[in-house]
Amino acid sequence: MDNHTTITLDIQPGWATLTLARPDQRNGMTNRMVRETHEALSLIASRDDIRLLLLTGAGRSFCPGADLNQIGKPMADPLESCTSAHFQVPRLLHEMPQLTIAAINGACAGAGMGWACGCDLRIAARSAMFNTAFLNVAVAGDMGLPWSLPRLVGAARARTWSFFSEKFDAQEALSSGLVSRIFDDDSFTEDTRALIDIFLARSPTALTMMKAHYLAAESMSFNAFIDLETERHHWIAKHPHAAEAFKAFIEKRPPNFQED
Repeated sequence: MDNHTTITLDIQPGWATLTLARPDQRNGMTNRMVRETHEALSLIASRDDIRLLLLTGAGRSFCPGADLNQIGKPMADPLESCTSAHFQVPRLLHEMPQLTIAAINGACAGAGMGWACGCDLRIAARSAMFNTAFLNVAVAGDMGLPWSLPRLVGAARARTWSFFSEKFDAQEALSSGLVSRIFDDDSFTEDTRALIDIFLARSPTALTMMKAHYLAAESMSFNAFIDLETERHHWIAKHPHAAEAFKAFIEKRPPNFQED
């Protein structure tokens, strides 16, 4: 039974949606939300039958960062606290075997932006607004943003957004490469699902290995990575999914991938 109070986790064949679910507070992040998100992501990461995770927010906001109204309040319930281990959420989003996509449906700032940048891909509603925001509340940041953001948009732009701490819109996010797609607000849910269907139609083996390639490349020399990539390529080229994809391409039809 799902006993989460700050998130919801919906598991469908092949994919899952983790929704930040404090819409009355615009999905402001609390210690309990950090704990529950870490627990849910750990569960998804352990499941071989799930190859895609969608991270989004309930209502009209993704996550504007920490809920400042909760800071400093006594936490009698241990579930309302979290440890340093729970702060590994952006690392989980980045390193878990599943493709992770942040569907940014509104305000995305501070720690919420850190979570979004931990994902492999980001898409946004046209009305979405972004802000690193940390200096506006006299903190230097958390949730991995100084690591992930420069890798996504470049060091100069990341520092500009961080030190000026000014809002920017979805169009700027798109032009900078922070997000991959913008969809109209009215069709955001439908367009997001259509995008998911595209990925679910891919070979699960190739999709998972492509993410593994990008993770390996981050910590390897070019020569070492080429050796690893070549070894894996020889293996995957002999996989039934590759044979089916080649055949489908020649026959001009969608491939029909059987689960491993």
